[in-house]
Amino acid sequence: MKVGDRQVRKRRWVVLGEDGSFVTLGRHSDPSEAEIGAAEASLRAQGLAGWLAIMEGNPHLGPVPQFLQVRPLASPAARFDDAAAACVTAVRACFTL
Repeated sequence: MKVGDRQVRKRRWVVLGEDGSFVTLGRHSDPSEAEIGAAEASLRAQGLAGWLAIMEGNPHLGPVPQFLQVRPLASPAARFDDAAAACVTAVRACFTL
């Protein structure tokens, strides 16, 4: 999709784990506080932590996606930037086999 000379970059809400894993929340709408709370409770129950974030772009191809940290979930100890970089590296590694 192109608008003029600019590539349109899709945005999605994600829960980004400390290890770089991610799941999409509310792809076509903003997640509710209840959904965010449930995601945080699920992370905590599994001994995990991460962030609510917005991913802009396709993690699989094209320009490297950008991540915007919205808020921490379940008290992550890692750095957000490290988790975002690990996410892109892991996803793209699957497509270079």
